[in-house]
Order: sequence, then C-alpha cells, then structure tokens
Amino acid sequence: MAILVAADFTPEEWAAWWPELLAALPGERLVRGRTSVPDVPDESIDVALVANPPADALRGLPGLRLVQSLWAGVDGLLADASLPISVPLARMVDPGMNEAMAQTALWAVLALHRGLFCYAAQQRRAEWRPQPQRRADEVNVAVLGLGQMGCATARRLADNGYRVTGWSTHAKTLNGITTHAGPASLGQVLVTAQIVVNLLPLTAATRGLLNRQTLAMMPRGAGLVNLARGAHVVEADLLEALDSGHLGHAVLDVFHTEPLPTDHPFWRHSKVSVLPHIAAQTDPRSAARSAAANVLALRERRPLENVVDRFRGY
Repeated sequence: MAILVAADFTPEEWAAWWPELLAALPGERLVRGRTSVPDVPDESIDVALVANPPADALRGLPGLRLVQSLWAGVDGLLADASLPISVPLARMVDPGMNEAMAQTALWAVLALHRGLFCYAAQQRRAEWRPQPQRRADEVNVAVLGLGQMGCATARRLADNGYRVTGWSTHAKTLNGITTHAGPASLGQVLVTAQIVVNLLPLTAATRGLLNRQTLAMMPRGAGLVNLARGAHVVEADLLEALDSGHLGHAVLDVFHTEPLPTDHPFWRHSKVSVLPHIAAQTDPRSAARSAAANVLALRERRPLENVVDRFRGY
C-alpha cells in the first residue's frame, strides 16, 4: 500500500510539509505526485492526502479507500470531477487552526468594537479625536457557522464579554450561547447584529448568502468580518452597502478571486480592511498528525473522523 500526496504546494510549503508527514506516518510509503516514484503502481495507492490537487489527480486509483484533505475547506474538492464518489472524503480539523481562527476573529471584532480602523484613518490625517467607548457586553456579535471553527470563535468572543448569537444552516447547541438555525431565522439574527462574523462552509445554500437583502437586515453602521469563503459575499452588494453608509466597515480575508486583483476596489476602499487569506493558516506540525490519525483509523478498521457529508457539502 502507498499514500499519494497530491498538493499545489510551493517549494517552501513542500519543505515544511514533507518531513512532518514522514514523521507522522512512520512505516508508510508516501508518493509525492503520481509520477515521482515510477515503480509505485496506481492500484497500490489506497490513501490520498490532498491540498488543491492537480486536475484528475484522483482519477484511475482503483485501490483508493480514503481522501484526506489537508485544508479545512472541501468545496473545491467536491467540485473536482475526478473525486471518486464512493470513497470517503475527510476534511481537516486541526485544533491549531481553530485557535488561530478564534484569535483572528477576536482581533477583528475588537478592532471594530473599539473603532481601531477609524483611529488608523485618523492617524493618517494627523487627527487627534477620541471616540465614544462601548463595553463588550453592549455589542451584539453574530457568528454565522457553528462548525469547529465557528464554535471556537463563538466561545472566545463570549469569554471576552461580547453578547454572542450563533447561526447555522442546521440546528446546533452551544452551551451558554443562543443559537438559531435555518433560513427562516437568519433575519432574526442579523437585525440585532452590530458585528457579523462569517465562518460558514461554502455550499449551494450559502453561496451569495451575504447579499443586498441580507446586508440590509443588519443595523446601520454594523461591521462585517468574512473569514470563510469569498463566494459567500456578493461583492457589488457589499460595496454598495459600504458606500451608502449602511455598513460601517468590512474585514475581508477571502475573495472570489485570489490573490485579490490589484485593481479591485477593495484594496483602496476606506471602509475595507484586506487580509491575504491568513486568518487561520494550516500548521503542518499539527495538521500532519491529524491526517495521520485518520490513516491509522483506516488501517485499524476504526471509524474515520470528520467525514464529509456530500449532500450537505461539509
């Protein structure tokens, strides 16, 4: 048996990932691309570890029994026609990524709550003007998406005093935090949310969810933090909401096109803060161990962790 590692890594990323994968999977034969070791036949590959794999990388592998993503999101994989429909697909759940996402979300919420983006603009104008200061428990924050990262983020925000409400497409219970589920309740959540943090998975149901209609439900001057996928937001509608003054500021880590084109209006918009998709980067040290745990479960015929429900899309 052999493990295929199919990833769109830079040389620097390969240098970080390869030794961690080898250390986490002792005794396993790892193949870096299907042509890197010519004497490994396709039928001997029973596991694929993937991160934005090349097109058709998973086609023609009759012995494949597990596709383990090295990234948290799987929307790109689900759109890959070479992904065998009968083979389990597992997403990456890494405690290190959950912690990093909660940290970024807390930073963004705190910056919006305390007007730090406004102060940065005042600094560029050499303007000394203190703003009114609110307490955290006076700020309503909605967290959209209550998966691993969403739950970690909701708890972190609540622990820092914010009034947190969670929303998900399917019912989820979170101790100490009010939660709602389903399209019918989204407006109820948005109408009181002074800050919205989006951590939803990208599915057919959530694509374009943050549009003219839903953004208009948020209170005037509210802030948006999108750390999930760019396709959740209708960009023209967000720009319209910012330009009209309905929304106060947007912190964006993800975009329809990445890298964000240099002529995109987000770069120079006074009410937009752009991050280059770094809210929660995968750490090879912890992620390799998480992937190896699923490989070991497969070898020992134990249930796999974090298997994607293809109907739901996550």
